[in-house]
Amino acid sequence: MKTALIYPPDSVRYGSERPLALSRWLAVVAALVILMIAVGGITRLTESGLSITEWKPVTGAIPPLSESAWQAEFDAYKQIPEYIEVNGPAGMTLAEYKFIYFWEWFHRLLGRLIGLAFALPLAWYWSRGAIPAGYKPRLLALLALGGMQGVFGWMMVRSGVGTEAMLDMRTDVSHYWLSIHLMTALFTLGGLVWTALDLRNWARSDPHAGLSGFSIWVLAILAVQLLYGAWMAGLNAGYVAGGGLLNSWPLMQGSLFPEGIDWSRGALFAFTADPYLVHFIHRWWAWVAVAALVVMGRRLRAKHRHISIFLHAAFGTQILLGIATIWTGMEIWVAVAHQVVGALVLVTTVWGAHALGFRDRMPGSVLK
Repeated sequence: MKTALIYPPDSVRYGSERPLALSRWLAVVAALVILMIAVGGITRLTESGLSITEWKPVTGAIPPLSESAWQAEFDAYKQIPEYIEVNGPAGMTLAEYKFIYFWEWFHRLLGRLIGLAFALPLAWYWSRGAIPAGYKPRLLALLALGGMQGVFGWMMVRSGVGTEAMLDMRTDVSHYWLSIHLMTALFTLGGLVWTALDLRNWARSDPHAGLSGFSIWVLAILAVQLLYGAWMAGLNAGYVAGGGLLNSWPLMQGSLFPEGIDWSRGALFAFTADPYLVHFIHRWWAWVAVAALVVMGRRLRAKHRHISIFLHAAFGTQILLGIATIWTGMEIWVAVAHQVVGALVLVTTVWGAHALGFRDRMPGSVLK
């Protein structure tokens, strides 16, 4: 007859440390980051990102509360190239401006809320001595990444409203800054998930995890795909696929390899800024990522079958959503779902890498 092991509360086993509580808190913050990525996708797809032309970290949390305040914001927006060249000639009304303003304001507000959701509990756990040894630098690094994310977001907006944008009459943000903004969010998401899993292992006296060489390769391959996805969004490259179902996927404008790639500015420009080539690489590098994830799934199957199932479900859904995004002509909700599931692919890949990365057990740990 087997006797179930009953473990005492964290407070008995770890003194003031609360590893499970910390793990759950980081999981909630990770969920908020995924929501932030979804809202960021909507902001991008509705061309709302340049609707607020100033960065006011504190007072900017309050939207315009009077008609005159709304008009002042609209007047500021009328000074930037996006309005002068695009929305002005299209006859944008104040009501239409309020729509795009909402999404940018909500995106920034959610960023502020995530900052508070991380910083305030961190300060509380720190003051209570609830953070296990070795985790304080990692949590501070995650906090710093969150702060950098806000700065990068403003640098992205500034690329479309600043002096240089005015001189060049740039009607959009720099896709390079957009990719830095998104990739920082995804890197932060991965760090939150990994740290939450580490703390859960700590609480359960399970092995301490480290990145294996194989997992580093899989994450690197996935990072390339995510980077090209960010460039796709910044360059509006989803629209260059062509018309009709089969003519837009698997073909691009009727051929496997697209015509119209601008090589005149060099290979570096073409591989990082030409919408045709960026789109081509994103859609076919996806299969390299799939192959790597399939191998990871097979390695997980013996001892972590549930993670393998989630991993396959995530990247399978992502492939279908990617094709559907092109076939629907960048339908906003399909495209947003594609971006969100991309974040979930990252989460499940980090989960799988963590499971494959068990190394030396902690001193005094007990197998369960």
